Amino acid sequence: MNGNRNLIGLGLLTLLFNVVLMVVKIVAGVIGHSTALIADGVESASDILVSLVTWAGFYLSLRPPDRNHPFGHGRIESLAGMFSGGALVVAGVSIAVMSVHEIRTPHEGPAWFTLPVLLCVVAAKEFLARRIQSVADVNDSRALEGDAWHHRSDALTSGAAAVGIAIALIGGEKYAAADDYAALVACVIILLNGGRIISRSLHENLDGRVDSDVSEKIVEEAALVSGVEALEKCVVRKSGVNYFAELHVEVDPNLTVHEGHRISHEVKDHLLAKMPQLEDVVIHIEPHE
Repeated sequence: MNGNRNLIGLGLLTLLFNVVLMVVKIVAGVIGHSTALIADGVESASDILVSLVTWAGFYLSLRPPDRNHPFGHGRIESLAGMFSGGALVVAGVSIAVMSVHEIRTPHEGPAWFTLPVLLCVVAAKEFLARRIQSVADVNDSRALEGDAWHHRSDALTSGAAAVGIAIALIGGEKYAAADDYAALVACVIILLNGGRIISRSLHENLDGRVDSDVSEKIVEEAALVSGVEALEKCVVRKSGVNYFAELHVEVDPNLTVHEGHRISHEVKDHLLAKMPQLEDVVIHIEPHE
């Protein structure tokens, strides 16, 4: 319960950060004649929607199984991850288009105070990205990984704009487009990570193979149970932040059905106790030859 409450708190902190940064960017951009900063502020408005969908999807995926969803709601998490990754791709393309337009259109150089504003934005966004990424790593969540990269993409584009503004302030008007060229480089990183998150979310949604560490841990723990002679096959799939497994356990062929059934329950209980991320495991009893 406390874990869920902490997640809600982090989600609300994310939304609050986005609202404050959106206002700061737009106001500073208008006063300081920085089109890039204004556009960055408008892009932060879309981040609010993306964060709402991402965090709502992640939280809903944690709901327990019910009558209509006997395997739980984990698929919502991977769908939210695909949405988050897609939004990253859209953001990357939009920023690239805007940067090319700014390069081709002469514009007034930005005011000096837009530079410290952007540096503060970079620090705030990277801080938030690291906080969310740490939660994503703990929960192995594609949706939260995508949200973390949304904040990191903001940090990258704002950092690129800061470099460009610094060059423009030092070099004069002929270097006014430096931040736009730097933003194009940042767009490549954003697009690559958006594509990676979509790919991984789709892989999970299609029951793709999980990391071998998970199945190896299941086999290792199952082998410790008394009565298990060998382990024939282990198949694992990921749903949301949890795993479902099927395990073929070989036992003495001379055992009664009742004894084989008891061993299967002992294996299942042992695995669920040792691996909290394992939502359920189906045990198939096979005769050991």
